[in-house]
Amino acid sequence: MLSTDEIACVYSALILQDDDIAITAEKINTILKAAGVEVEPYWPTLFAKALEAVDLKQLITSVGSGIGAGGGAPGAPAGTPASKGDAPAAKEEPKKEEKKEESEESDEDMGFGLFD
Repeated sequence: MLSTDEIACVYSALILQDDDIAITAEKINTILKAAGVEVEPYWPTLFAKALEAVDLKQLITSVGSGIGAGGGAPGAPAGTPASKGDAPAAKEEPKKEEKKEESEESDEDMGFGLFD
């Protein structure tokens, strides 16, 4: 969990980035003073040094793009015969669904419900 000092520095850096101003410790301190926020003196310097080599605008716009997410391998195209290694995986999926249905039914049978 972030401390109040860290959050204040993050918001200051975002304000500077939004105005296309270089992110420096002095400018972070200026914003913090204008907002009436007091932080430990080392936070603005740490944030400025950490962000000097980072394109913050690119980082913000690529948050949901899955960069570095390490997605799985692509599946086989439709109509491609499954190999012997794929057959057990296909059989396991319906079993998982059946187990979920059974647990839902057992809750209903006992008179429990999400909205009771």
